[in-house]
Amino acid sequence: MEDHLKSSEPDTLAPQVEGQQSLARIQAVPWLMFIAVLALAAWLGWKAFGPGNLGDPLATSLVAFEKQNKLTVFSAELAPVVASDDSRMFGMVQSRQIAVIPARVEYTLDLSQVGPERLAWNAETQVLDVQLPAIKVGKPNLDEGRAQYLREGIWISRDAQDNLTRKNTQLAEQQAVKQAANPALMAIARGAAKDAIRQNLAIPLKVAGYGDVTVNVRLDGENVPQ
Repeated sequence: MEDHLKSSEPDTLAPQVEGQQSLARIQAVPWLMFIAVLALAAWLGWKAFGPGNLGDPLATSLVAFEKQNKLTVFSAELAPVVASDDSRMFGMVQSRQIAVIPARVEYTLDLSQVGPERLAWNAETQVLDVQLPAIKVGKPNLDEGRAQYLREGIWISRDAQDNLTRKNTQLAEQQAVKQAANPALMAIARGAAKDAIRQNLAIPLKVAGYGDVTVNVRLDGENVPQ
C-alpha cells in the first residue's frame, strides 16, 4: 500500500500505461455526436439554399453551434492522496487515515456563447477564424467506491472512522480541483477543444459545398497568432 501511495502524489501528472489508472484520457464519443450534429446542420442548410446558392458559411457554423450548448472535450482521472487525524478522550486516543480517492473531472466548452462576433470568414482564402470561450473545469466526481484507505491507531471507533472519512472526502475534492487546474492538463484540454472544433467545422462546411476550408481556432485569453 505504501508504494501505491508514493506513486500517486498529487503533483504526479505522467499518464500510466494501458491497464493502469490513467491520469487523463480524451473522450471520443462527444466528438462523434458533435460531428454528426454539425454534418446534419450543414446538409439541412444545403437543402434549404441549394447547390447554386451556398448561403453564408458563418450562418451554417452558427446553426451547428446552437445545436450543442455544451461540449465535453476532455476528461481527466485523478488520484488525490490525502490524510486526516482524529483525537478523542482529551487526546488520549489518536487515529489517522490516509486515503487515495479516484476522481474524474470534465473539461467543457460553452458553445451557447459563440455568436457571429466570434466568427470571421475570409472568402478569398477560404479561412474561417473561430474565437472560443475559455475552457470550463467541472466539479470533481469522486469515486469513493474505489477509494483505498490506510488507518493508523490503537483503537478507531465508528464515529472516529466516519469523521476521518468525511474530512478526507472534503480534502480529496479540494485536491482534485487544484490538480485539474494544473497548466499541463489545461493545455491538453485546450488542444483537444481546438482539434474538436477545427475538425468538426471543416467537415460540415465541406458537405455544404465550400470545399476544403481552413479553420483557425483560439480560445479567450490566448494571444492572436502573428
